[in-house]
Amino acid sequence: MFGLFRRPPPIRDADALADFIDQHAAFLVQKGIYEYSRARAAHYAKVLFREAEFQQAVEQARWRAYPLGLAIVAELVQGLVRPHVQDNRAAVHEAIVTLVLSVFDRYPVPAPLGEVAWSEARRELQLHLARIDLHAPKFAKDIAEPFARPYFDLMPIHAKLRASEFPTIRNYLRVTSCNVHDELTKRMDAPAIAALLASLAPLDATTAR
Repeated sequence: MFGLFRRPPPIRDADALADFIDQHAAFLVQKGIYEYSRARAAHYAKVLFREAEFQQAVEQARWRAYPLGLAIVAELVQGLVRPHVQDNRAAVHEAIVTLVLSVFDRYPVPAPLGEVAWSEARRELQLHLARIDLHAPKFAKDIAEPFARPYFDLMPIHAKLRASEFPTIRNYLRVTSCNVHDELTKRMDAPAIAALLASLAPLDATTAR
C-alpha cells in the first residue's frame, strides 16, 4: 500500500529511459483510443467493447498508433537533452534513434498487422526520428501536431461518425504530450542522459557535425 505514495524512480540510465519511452508512448495512444471509443459509444460502450469485430479494430488501431507515440515521446526526450549535448548533437540524436528503435523491436510482429505492415511501421518511425534533428526543439504541445491526423484516422469508429471530431483528438494529443513532458522533466537527469547518449552513439556520429 505504501508503494502508492512513492515517487517514480529518476531516469539516469538507458534502460530506464527506454522503459519510460515505451510505457508513455503506449499510454499516450491507447488512452485516447479507448476513451474516445467509450465516449463515442456512450451507453452502448459495454456492448461495443464485447464485440469481436470491434476488439479486432481496437487491436489494429493501438498497434498502428504505437509507433506514432514512440515518435512523439522521442521528440520530447530530444528537446530536453538538446541544451546539454554541447558538441555531441549528432551523436545524441543517433543514440536516441537507436534506443527508440530498440524499444519498437521489443515486440514481435502483432498478429492484427502482419509482418509487412509492421516492417513498414518501423520504416516510417525511423523516418520520423530522422527528422527530429532537422529543426529547433518544439514546445511539447506542438510536437504531436503532425501526428494528429494519422492518429485520428486510426480511431476504431466509422469515419462518418467521427468526421467532425478531429479537434477533440488533436487537443487530446497536445494535452497528453504536455503531461508526458512534465513527467519526463521531473524524472530525467537531462545532463547525465545527454552524456550517456553521446557515449553510446557510433564513433562516426560524433564527428558528423
